[in-house]
Amino acid sequence: MPDKNDIAGKRFAELARIIDVLRSPDGCPWDRARTKEDIINYFLEEVFEAVEALTDSSPEAAKEELGDVLMEVVFLTQFYEEAGDFHLAEVVEGINRKMKERHPHVFRKNKLAGLTAETVRENWLEKKLKEKKRTSVLEGLPKRAPALLYAFFLGQRAAGCGFDWPGPEEALSKVKEEITELEKSIKKGKKDEVAEELGDVFFSLANVSRLLGLNPEIILKKASRKFESRFKKVEQKLFRAGKKVQDCSLEELDRLWEEVKKEDGQNGRKRKKSRPEKK
Repeated sequence: MPDKNDIAGKRFAELARIIDVLRSPDGCPWDRARTKEDIINYFLEEVFEAVEALTDSSPEAAKEELGDVLMEVVFLTQFYEEAGDFHLAEVVEGINRKMKERHPHVFRKNKLAGLTAETVRENWLEKKLKEKKRTSVLEGLPKRAPALLYAFFLGQRAAGCGFDWPGPEEALSKVKEEITELEKSIKKGKKDEVAEELGDVFFSLANVSRLLGLNPEIILKKASRKFESRFKKVEQKLFRAGKKVQDCSLEELDRLWEEVKKEDGQNGRKRKKSRPEKK
């Protein structure tokens, strides 16, 4: 039976050759005209689409979107190869070496027994500090990450050193404390203070999310999409009645909003009932 990794390697090599051909003089005019900046934008778009597919529990969608991300990685590497900086093989070789070096307890002959997941993580962080010659465990975080996600990453790094709340309940108490501070600053009417306290609320909520095993960026995106879906349904109801949102009172909009929420809840229950029972 063929080894699945050998098959994957051949398919990956085929993808690399496809990108080579597309960027060649006889390749695709559109692909040849792309710049690294263009593909960076597509790469980010594909990463976000992949995250959505991965969190929507659709294996087929996840497979497709992960393939798109992989393609953009190969495409971006192509620019460096064309400039004579490095080849795709060096990228793969680099990550292979890094993974083996950071898992000596698995890949070395003299394996260490009795290691816990926490010990492995501590060793990993220590190795990264030495390799990157960093003076802080907080160095190396993606500065361009969305603010909520960056807060999540900060909490993760600090927690890796033991600087964390015991659990989500204690972190939630911090949120309540920050909300009290926010309320005081709002009463003062000082915008700078309000901004600072509101930022503290967001940061604290990111940590609650982390301690619950949830990514705040993902769950906020889902909440935003839920709002978007419900608002559009309100608009549809008004359209059928020959009205527009801006022509309605807040009371009427609230009533329609509650109708939509109730309908969504009923539809959700129907979907659950329609699922076959596990045997």
